[in-house]
Amino acid sequence: MKPGVRALGIAESFRRDADRSTLAGAVVRADRVLDGLAYRRCTVGGTDATEAAVELVAELGRPDVQYVLLGAVAPAWYNFLDPSRVQEAADRPVIAVTFEASDGLETGLRDAFSGRELERRLETYRSLPDRRELSVNDETVYVRHRGCDRDEAAAVVRAFTPEGGRPEPIRVASTAARAGDSFVGSLETEEGDST
Repeated sequence: MKPGVRALGIAESFRRDADRSTLAGAVVRADRVLDGLAYRRCTVGGTDATEAAVELVAELGRPDVQYVLLGAVAPAWYNFLDPSRVQEAADRPVIAVTFEASDGLETGLRDAFSGRELERRLETYRSLPDRRELSVNDETVYVRHRGCDRDEAAAVVRAFTPEGGRPEPIRVASTAARAGDSFVGSLETEEGDST
């Protein structure tokens, strides 16, 4: 892959005591150069993460970005990201990369939600693309994709992962989200103290 190819990584961070999560979007070139950042917030346990991700894509307004890499499909306590909706809004392939083996999320969803809240999440969860194992630098990651085939998704993940198993756009976005969450959290604490 050419060094100037760009991907937008989207990752999140939230504090256990917070009701909002920080999503960061990091534009990173294949040669590991950071080329843009944006932030959005979503509700912990809510259903607005996909909307926040779509807003990140729109805010960055980067037609030169060729791929969107999601660092989770159920961030902020099951606030699902819908790769199909992100792919439609971004008009480019979306690849969700996760890093742990899992038997699935249905049991956790059933423990955490009931009624319409549970049904909405189950519907979104069941509509996700299939999750496939991928070996990257002697590590195993799990990939879902929309807007590209399995081989292209694998090539993109490998090209943006120069070492370890975490693609650079997701790694940078995750670091930025943690920093942004700490900053926003401290501002919210200060605002709460002043009222």
